[in-house]
Amino acid sequence: MQITVTVNGESHTRDVEPRLLLVHFLRNDLGLTGTHWGCDTSNCGVCTVTLDGVPVKSCTVLAVMADGKQVGTVEGMERADGLDPVQQGFVQCHGLQCGFCTPGMMLTARCLLDKNPDPSEQEIREAISGQICRCTGYENIVRSVRWAAEHEAAAKAEVTS
Repeated sequence: MQITVTVNGESHTRDVEPRLLLVHFLRNDLGLTGTHWGCDTSNCGVCTVTLDGVPVKSCTVLAVMADGKQVGTVEGMERADGLDPVQQGFVQCHGLQCGFCTPGMMLTARCLLDKNPDPSEQEIREAISGQICRCTGYENIVRSVRWAAEHEAAAKAEVTS
């Protein structure tokens, strides 16, 4: 089947097998290896990407289901002026250890902050609850998202002053 998917703002048309998973399309066909492949059962969440702005586990989405849609990966998070505040937060607060869960965590955090710019610790924990981190115990990930929220709010306040 031929599909056209916009990934990180760039349109890609490919012939794919109907059974091809989105995670494999992104990694193997497009070379976007920031999307990790873990359990194949949607339990771990390391394959999380955005599909039309909503976090999804790409190991449970067929590539053909993304035809005509917008897909966001960790490679698309960087802004023209540098790292996204979520990426900065993960660096500043040591929100990553081995890095395996990091791309999915960051995309989920970005979606949360886009909807709720000042989430509570509980709201952050709930947002990332579909992903497993085997290294950090989540404390530094939660701190990273709070850091991003606070710094994003401060940056917006500077612009409006």
